[in-house]
Amino acid sequence: MWPFPAKSQRAKVVYRRNKTVDRARFENSAEHSWHVALMALVLAEHASSPALDVLKVVKLLLIHDLVEIYAGDTWIYDVQAAKEQAQREARSADQLFGMLPNDQAAAFRALWDEFEARDTPESGFAAAIDALQPLTNHLLSGAADPAEPTPTRLQVIERKRHIAASSPALWEIAQSSIAASARAGLYRDEPGSARPETH
Repeated sequence: MWPFPAKSQRAKVVYRRNKTVDRARFENSAEHSWHVALMALVLAEHASSPALDVLKVVKLLLIHDLVEIYAGDTWIYDVQAAKEQAQREARSADQLFGMLPNDQAAAFRALWDEFEARDTPESGFAAAIDALQPLTNHLLSGAADPAEPTPTRLQVIERKRHIAASSPALWEIAQSSIAASARAGLYRDEPGSARPETH
């Protein structure tokens, strides 16, 4: 059997840091990719670029985390794991997309590279959606494990700030979600820092 469809099923057993909203288990990468693709369709009208190719955004979002099949999910606040993330994911892209016929392999790899580069309106907006989804999910599902270290509110803001460039409206949602999560005790606050703003 042609291996790529079977291999792509593995995204369903790559688990992420966030819990599902019923808090019963961890969200997997396939669920995340479906969710962000749907969010892009719903929220595309809020993109800064008026000529956004929404279908391309959806393609970028459906493909961007396939590399986690081999590379695994890397938590964005794990500094050590992030050091080799790019190399792991590039190797995974070579291996995974190499299963496809040459024309599809080139097309899928180009989409993955574009998402990583964030140098087009579509990839910038896709990255904004990808950054927003965990914020709203975290607010609804709570801490993955209260005993584990959590980022500070200001660390989260810094990592998510790029959302504003592609959509000021989504950045407002992101800031509101971050503030609500901070009030719920889901992020640490640096000593002496300002209290969460409300939006």
